[in-house]
Parts: sequence; structure tokens; C-alpha cells
Amino acid sequence: MPSYTALLGIVLTSAVAVHAQTYTNCNPMNKTCPADTGLDQWTFTTNFTEGEGSLGKNWTSAIGTNVTFNDKGAIFNITDDTQAPTISSAFYVLFGQVEVVMQASPGTGIVSSIVLESDDLDEIDWEWLGGNDTSVETNYFGKGNTSSYDRAYYYAVDSPTTEMHTYTIDWTKDAVKWSIDGQVVRTLEYSDANGGVDFPQTPLRVKLGNWCGGCSAAGEGTVEWAGGNTTFEDAPYLMYVESVKVR
Repeated sequence: MPSYTALLGIVLTSAVAVHAQTYTNCNPMNKTCPADTGLDQWTFTTNFTEGEGSLGKNWTSAIGTNVTFNDKGAIFNITDDTQAPTISSAFYVLFGQVEVVMQASPGTGIVSSIVLESDDLDEIDWEWLGGNDTSVETNYFGKGNTSSYDRAYYYAVDSPTTEMHTYTIDWTKDAVKWSIDGQVVRTLEYSDANGGVDFPQTPLRVKLGNWCGGCSAAGEGTVEWAGGNTTFEDAPYLMYVESVKVR
């Protein structure tokens, strides 16, 4: 149950969020797929302030993605409606903790996201709407079930589009916990996810991205959810990721 003292208490009930980072190359529920690649170590850290070399073999870039770097880390840059820069971990995790230090992008209709997703579309999310500099959305899906949109809750956070914060997902077989700067803001128990049916419980990849939910290619519901139509008068719209830790 939401417990953060600054909880805004907003439940997403009507807008359909189409995530640019949500897709699968091979759904094992439909056909036989290659085995998922796991980590070969107990803990994993990427410090993106170290520059381009920090991507290494552990991250893959989506088509059309051009991530650059500075002393704030990896820069996910949007200058027009054709761009949705996204990187994904080359490995999967089955339970554990994912911690991301980042600064979301400003801009009406611009959506910054941390998406943990499996090949059969289990999903755990953080998402920031660039026109709102006071909150962040938490969400989850089980096996791509989008029959309802009552899973999303928004929590207050100070200046997420101008300041770095630490966002953490703790995922066990029993619960998912979302934390902001070390404080748990939401807990999802297994039984509360449609009796466990929609609880994420298959290996997940980490996806980091910045995309335009308010652009012309998005559906009406997505534009409404993202905060309205995007213009590029104030572009570029920049999301920064300082580091990622998996343990």
C-alpha cells in the first residue's frame, strides 16, 4: 500500500501508456526462444560518468540511439519526434535490486523511464512526465496484461528534472518495493497483483530511455497521459543517467 508521506494519491485509470521501451524480440509464451543471459557476478555497477567506454559489452543500444556522455553521465537526447534513445542491459536478472541515479528530462509530453522487462512482458517501471517536476510514476504489468490501467501510482519527488535522485527497485519472489533516495514509497505484495497472476516473476532486463509520449505518432490516450502535445521550441530534452547498480 502506498505509504510515502508526500504521496499525491493519483491512480491512472484512463490513459493508455504506450512505452517506447516495451517490446520483446521473442516471447517464450508463443514460441521457443534462446536462453536468457544472466550475470556472471553477484553485483554489477556501471558508472556512466566514465564516458562511452562504460557501455562496454553489458549494454546494447536501440536502433537510432546515440547516447553521449559528460560529467553528469549518459545523456539521452531528444531534439525531434523521431528520437527515442534507449539502452538495454545485455543480461537478465531474476530477483534482486536495481538502483539508478538519474535526472529525468523536462518537456511537455517527454517521458523518461526505467523499465525492467522480461521476454514474456513482465514489467516493473519508473516513469517521469517531463511537464511535471514534482512527481514520478511507479507501475507494473504481468505478461503484458493491459486489460486495466489502475496499477500506476504517482509519488512526490523534489525537482526530478533538474536534480539527480536515486531510484531503486527491490524485487523478490514475494514483493516489489520502489524507493526514492533510500525511502520506500510503494510495496507490491505478490498476492495483490491479481492473486499473483500479474506479479513479475520471470527474468528481466534493465531498459533506460527517453521518448516522446506527446508526439504526433502517439495515440490520443498516450498524449493525454504524457501531459499534452510536445513542441520542440525548448529542445533539446535531456535525460541524464549517472550510474546503475544491480545486486
